[in-house]
Amino acid sequence: MKPWRDYVLGDMIARYIKDDQSSTVGLILLPNTMASEVRHKYEMVDSLVQIKLLGDAYPSGFAHGHSMRNSGTLDKLEFQDQHVIEGKDRKTIISTWNSPDSYKVEHHFIWYTDYNAIESYVVIRNKGERPITVEMLSSFSLTGITPFAEDDASDTVVLHRVLSSWSAEGRLMSNTLAELNLEPAWAPFGNRCLRFGQVGSMPVREFFPTAFLEDTRAGVTWGVQIAHPASWQIELGRRDHALYLSGGLADREFGHWYKTIGIEESFQSPSAFLTTVAGDVDCAAERLTAIQNRPLAQLPAVENDLPIIFNDYCTTWGSPSASNLYAIAEQLKGKGIQYLVIDCGWYKSDTSNWFNSMGDWEVSRSDFPNGLEETVEHIRKCGLIPGIWFEMEVCGEASTAFHNTEHLLKRDGFPITVGRRRFWDFRDPYVIEYLREKVIQFMKQHRFGYLKVDYNDSLGIGCDGSESLGEGLRSQMQAVQDFFRLIKKEIPDIVIENCASGGHRLEPSMLAITSMSSFSDAHECEEIPIIAANLHRVILPRQSQIWAVLRKQDSLQRLVYSLSSTMLGRMCLSGDIHELSHEQWKVVEQAIKFYKDVAPIIKEGTTRRYGSTITRYRKPEGWQAIMRTSNDHHQLLVVIHTFDGALAPTITLPLQNDLHYEITSTFSEQHVEAHINDESLTIRLHEPFSAACLQLSALKLEI
Repeated sequence: MKPWRDYVLGDMIARYIKDDQSSTVGLILLPNTMASEVRHKYEMVDSLVQIKLLGDAYPSGFAHGHSMRNSGTLDKLEFQDQHVIEGKDRKTIISTWNSPDSYKVEHHFIWYTDYNAIESYVVIRNKGERPITVEMLSSFSLTGITPFAEDDASDTVVLHRVLSSWSAEGRLMSNTLAELNLEPAWAPFGNRCLRFGQVGSMPVREFFPTAFLEDTRAGVTWGVQIAHPASWQIELGRRDHALYLSGGLADREFGHWYKTIGIEESFQSPSAFLTTVAGDVDCAAERLTAIQNRPLAQLPAVENDLPIIFNDYCTTWGSPSASNLYAIAEQLKGKGIQYLVIDCGWYKSDTSNWFNSMGDWEVSRSDFPNGLEETVEHIRKCGLIPGIWFEMEVCGEASTAFHNTEHLLKRDGFPITVGRRRFWDFRDPYVIEYLREKVIQFMKQHRFGYLKVDYNDSLGIGCDGSESLGEGLRSQMQAVQDFFRLIKKEIPDIVIENCASGGHRLEPSMLAITSMSSFSDAHECEEIPIIAANLHRVILPRQSQIWAVLRKQDSLQRLVYSLSSTMLGRMCLSGDIHELSHEQWKVVEQAIKFYKDVAPIIKEGTTRRYGSTITRYRKPEGWQAIMRTSNDHHQLLVVIHTFDGALAPTITLPLQNDLHYEITSTFSEQHVEAHINDESLTIRLHEPFSAACLQLSALKLEI
């Protein structure tokens, strides 16, 4: 098949290919520097839109039950046209198909001129005389991967997936096509595919909604990230020698989803973001995370300098009170910390703990006998912005709300009960008004400037109230996000932290409506810097809030190790701040100063990781170095951690920007043994589980 139309989108080419007999249209994405290297070996065109309607034939080739792509629905679609809309900051390519049943399918492909990633989504418009029911709808579908290989590339193409589990987010899992059993068969009769994703309201629980395909021989990588807070899927497979990569909403087979679209109604899929680059997986990841900056222009001005957070959780362990918060605020006064967040437990009853009490949201009279007003006012008098914790989507069994089942989510008519939690139905106007009073008016009354929204379990396959459980889940999560937007509308300057047992909601649509996110629930673990570094591939460091829990028994080496981890994102402190020695506090203050110096590099820059391959997070061995470079290349932040096992005598990191640098500031336990020559930085650390941070600045050379 020959190219039909090419569009230059920055440093990428969107190449549309067309089957003249069937009028099927497919999409290939290329780095424009590699266009001359393409080998045209497409045996068939894989459709750009992937959709399955109820009643149409399921796919053949042994696919039924593990793929819904290339169903009989596609046979009924007739390609209509393609047009381009040029905007001030974007170019949109819209491809349209018609069906005999008078519905239209539109694929939107949007390139934003300041970014090296493309937004993709599909819209279905029902112009017919009867409702239609959709069982599968992909947001994107690429074909012709890899166009640079003469063969099937089974040993040279690698699928990179980003794993996630509680307190172990972001591990990269890499497999060749051969390892995934995705070599082509001896004859083209069977569809070979791998479908993976996540089901439930924690979209980052097993995998991040992200995938990368790397052609290691050609040196080209494709990347995708789905923006969706509920069930999603990505599918990789082949029908011939070329691969396809598609995904979006989890379909009926995988995510229990189907959706009925009424007459004159339309439905839009979640957005996915795509890129390709002549480079490795980290180059592609950098381009996908960069586009997450787009919605952040609307953040409150207080966030401009990436202020430091203190969270009381690892100090009070779910038992904040007027007395201990008074002491915390006094201790933090003048320390350079902006936010003091009152975490869980401020509402707990005398007979239950914080984990089972949420839902009624009444201030604990035993812990705050005069209410919260005095405590919040004192926090402000100490020069801090007060923050408050809510897990507003759930009710604990010790609350009255737990029994208000008329307004809670149900499955098969029964309230969805997970452990000791139930879930509000955010599609219910009663719930919105209830939480407007309990959350929004409460925050207005107390003048909170910071809101931490936690979420500690999943809805699973979905809920009643829509035509399918999966659609119930999707509509519930859309309503939840609408409530986040309502909070921001009514309290425009509020800073919102996105937390879901740490990192279970680190996906683009949640990141877009919040200021920052909890990177993990790893509070005091040795693997914190590993997790924090992992997340540079999937979220912006400026939005990644990293814990440093300070303990009175910590050695200075341990304090530096913990505090250095926060230089990989947003600094969040907690712990035994009242009991630290003068010497320990001096280390903390040095870390705060260094963090403020390098915050502009954390906010805007690019990341490269160097070091050992770390297989065991709980007992890590080797070393890790993160080098973050400012956008103008004039500033470098280097964060190094050593782990257990034999240490390399020296750590040497390349300096690749053709500039001459000097070390302008450091943060470490002792003097850092570091040297720079024209091409590299050499550092020596003598102990396991030690750390050092360096700031390098480009020299201004005299001409």
